[in-house]
Amino acid sequence: MVAQLTGPLLREVSRSFYLSLAVLPASVRPVIGLAYLLARATDTVADTRAVERDARIAALEALRADLRTDGPGGAEAVAGAFRADQAQPGEGRLLARLPDCLAAYRALPAADRERVARLIETIIDGQAQDLRSFPGDDADKLEALATREDLDRYTYLVAGCVGEFWTDVHVAHRPRLAHWDAPAMRALGMRFGQGLQLTNILRDVPRDLRQGRCYLPRQDLARLGLAPRDLLDPTAAPAARPLLVDLLRLTLERYDAGWQYTLAIPPTEPRMRLACAWPLLIGLRTLERLAGAAGWLDPAVRLKVPRPAVYALLARSLVTIWSSRGLARQARQLRGRVRIPPA
Repeated sequence: MVAQLTGPLLREVSRSFYLSLAVLPASVRPVIGLAYLLARATDTVADTRAVERDARIAALEALRADLRTDGPGGAEAVAGAFRADQAQPGEGRLLARLPDCLAAYRALPAADRERVARLIETIIDGQAQDLRSFPGDDADKLEALATREDLDRYTYLVAGCVGEFWTDVHVAHRPRLAHWDAPAMRALGMRFGQGLQLTNILRDVPRDLRQGRCYLPRQDLARLGLAPRDLLDPTAAPAARPLLVDLLRLTLERYDAGWQYTLAIPPTEPRMRLACAWPLLIGLRTLERLAGAAGWLDPAVRLKVPRPAVYALLARSLVTIWSSRGLARQARQLRGRVRIPPA
């Protein structure tokens, strides 16, 4: 069952993560793949705008309860209530298979099951916080996070915790990592995950604004004489750019932690190295495009890295992954292309 779930189904709902999952060692692939599917299912529930917010929060709490019970729980009811409202067929199929995902989760060894439960509970906390922080689904009810601390907490809840989980699973299943300082690597993994989430936030600012969500903190905007609603006008990009630059620097600091993490993986674990290096390499190209985009607040401006460029990065990494020096050089070259003013 696990192979069926983490094969075609996972490919349907995550093209980018599927690459990393497919290259992972077989000993960690099932637990990480199932964790991703459960997180993707809860994210789909949280984003189903055809369902009232309170009902979405209640469904998330029902799924949280399912993680700690052995019975059928509420997964079938949640799947039945939400799957018909999905615009993407893959997300509808994922919700239809949600009871199977939970059954596969319950069949995991106890230690892995506990790791997955802690992860999904934390992610649900972040999704519920998101639904409560942003009361509307369009620009008419636009709200913003209040402070930088709120942004830091949000990026931990939905992504930083993934870096901790990833570390715990690999340390438990890969003997070559026995020498790792697990607490230190968990901390690096947390910042690694936060950096990837910050990249998504900065790339998606125009789209999120029009869905009622501003992750750029209101306090930081106020220092620039701006309100969240001002960002709906693409011509506000120059006025808001100091905040973009500041958050780009923060994101690059998180990427530095991600590279420290990746380069600490022994070259004898090339699959794990690749799975960690790929999102960082693609993310650096995304940050390059974002830093150079004068119209970064314009929803018509696409900042996604073209597929040929992604394939070129991945192909080169197949050579550099064996050498810490070569991989670090590739990272430095890409980081140097992210043109932001020095602090």
